[in-house]
Amino acid sequence: MIENTNARFRRRIVLMILLLILCILASFTLGHYPVPLKELLGILGSRLGLSIEPYWTSQMEAAVWNIRLPRVLLSVLVGACLAGAGACYQGIFQNPMASPDILGASAGAGFGAALAILLGASSVGITLGAFGMSLATVALVFTVSRHAKGDRILGLVLSGIMVSSLFQAGTSFIKLVADPNNTLPQITYWLMGSLSGVKWSDLRFVIFPMTLGLIPLLLLRWQLNVITMGDDEARAMGVNASRIRLLAVICSTLITASAVSVSGMIGWVGLVIPHMMRRILGADYRYLMPGSMLGGGIFLLLVDNVARNVTTVGIPIGILTAFIGAPFFLWLITGKGDHYEH
Repeated sequence: MIENTNARFRRRIVLMILLLILCILASFTLGHYPVPLKELLGILGSRLGLSIEPYWTSQMEAAVWNIRLPRVLLSVLVGACLAGAGACYQGIFQNPMASPDILGASAGAGFGAALAILLGASSVGITLGAFGMSLATVALVFTVSRHAKGDRILGLVLSGIMVSSLFQAGTSFIKLVADPNNTLPQITYWLMGSLSGVKWSDLRFVIFPMTLGLIPLLLLRWQLNVITMGDDEARAMGVNASRIRLLAVICSTLITASAVSVSGMIGWVGLVIPHMMRRILGADYRYLMPGSMLGGGIFLLLVDNVARNVTTVGIPIGILTAFIGAPFFLWLITGKGDHYEH
């Protein structure tokens, strides 16, 4: 029976991989400058070194390679990072409402980006400011939580809430003193979350820290299963719960900071997708973790396709994820979404 269940979940993972590939191919063909699938495959094949006589225009190649490819790849990676971090936090904190911003990573990134914009930094400087401040914020949360009395996990969560509020207040102050004609709109737009205008340099900047965080989380799937049973059970099975929890938090923080630094504030993905995947794949992290990453990539890619095609200027993606996430949150708190397949 268990073997049949595992085989069923593995098939679902394979189907999700195929769905992600189809969504990626379809995303290239969508846009205000359409690129047919035949031309798309030819462009990608020629760029990969195949000898193909061009039957597409240079405008098509520029649109696919310089604009859509980095945006599509970053959509998938950002979605995978946010959903993977959310699934991890929900497990190690044993809190179904945990999300990637629980330790203040997003609030710190928003403050760092707003400060960089206020100081007139370039796009690279804004990304660096968001990434660095995000990591610094979580480090501050850990420092504060070490002096908290009582339960260590509760102290860490409460420290995250407190420090997040502090940096959100700092961001509000920056918006207050920013130039309302130029700087303030730029800060506001960044905080809404968007993948518009991403470049290959953005992908090169985050690909290493994202990989450095995603791979260990995939390798820690069995240990995460044990941690969700409690520290005593983990100790009995020879798992150092404190060490695994710390490593998981570091990896989750790294991928959250990387994602937010290039996309801005995109909420709900890390909360909604892990719960959806529990409905599809159960609570076993051997399947839940890769499923959440795949589901996050598919979800954010689809939402970004809507964001860039509905209007000519594009809708900030954070607005659309909130429109989807808020009703799902209501569904959860009514008690209809808490029956997971184990």
